[in-house]
Amino acid sequence: MKPPKQIEHIGIAVTDLNQSVEFYTNFLGFKLLGFEHIESEKVRVAFLEIGETRLELLEATSSDSPINHFIEKRGEGIHHIAFQVDNVVERLNFLKEQGIKLIHEIPKEGAHGNLVAFLNPKSTNGVLLEFCQPRLTDNEENH
Repeated sequence: MKPPKQIEHIGIAVTDLNQSVEFYTNFLGFKLLGFEHIESEKVRVAFLEIGETRLELLEATSSDSPINHFIEKRGEGIHHIAFQVDNVVERLNFLKEQGIKLIHEIPKEGAHGNLVAFLNPKSTNGVLLEFCQPRLTDNEENH
């Protein structure tokens, strides 16, 4: 199996999304790409980039959000590292066959309509890893 294409983004759990965006844009020079509300995960997200590096800032919108649970347990900070892959289902099946523990055995829709799935940190040296398969654009689907 070929390696992931690249690090897609680094996810950072925050308690105040607007303040965090202000910090990264005004003081570090990141470009704000936009905001998105991901209802299924009960989070509001801001996407930022500088050069080829992208950040995903995540703010809980509910007390039962996974991000809220993370912040209560560990505080604000790095939540996950996401890798871009061509086929997330194939990648998950391969890892499962190797005995790697998965959080999601079936990918779900994430930000921008991408297919995403997370690995259990118990199998990844304590780091929450995400695989992202970019959603095909209408143009790509018709070819």
